[in-house]
Amino acid sequence: MSVQALLGNRKRPVDLIRLTHAAGEVYSFNILSLGFTADVGAITNRLFKPLGPLGYLLGVVVRVVQLKRHAFTLRCDDETLWDDRRSLFLAFNNSKYTGGTMLIAPQANPADGFIEFVRWGPIGRLGLLRMLPRLYDGTHIEHPLASRKSVKHVEFDIPVPVDVLIDGEIVSLKCKSLDILPSALDVYI
Repeated sequence: MSVQALLGNRKRPVDLIRLTHAAGEVYSFNILSLGFTADVGAITNRLFKPLGPLGYLLGVVVRVVQLKRHAFTLRCDDETLWDDRRSLFLAFNNSKYTGGTMLIAPQANPADGFIEFVRWGPIGRLGLLRMLPRLYDGTHIEHPLASRKSVKHVEFDIPVPVDVLIDGEIVSLKCKSLDILPSALDVYI
């Protein structure tokens, strides 16, 4: 299939998300996320990775028990006021799916020139456990503590490095800003 795409020169432009941090820049095709999602990834990589999908499930269980709701201060596009509400997670998406099956950002489009910003507010443990299955069909976005919007620029005011999930990898970074780079890369399809 991929050889046919190359031979047929079947390609389309896609956007990239650029994260500027204290030490430089990183780019994402799919998702950058802070909070619960990065916390699960960090503990899974550190303790449970050899167990594969079961390890990820164990990471979720541990992080539900240790549940933290972070305040990641930010503002989007032309907003003048900083938003410092506590959240379970913040996800900045270029595509709908995360981890192959989780529909975190059902309205994301990798070629629309926008970052799909999904925030899930400070939900409790029981609410989170009830809502986790809804991450797989995208209906989590209907929860009263969830929100989404399309943005082009995000500025952070986070004084310390935090774990960031970047396309499945976890990196501790002092985040400064996010920007969308429209049609930055051609992908063969």
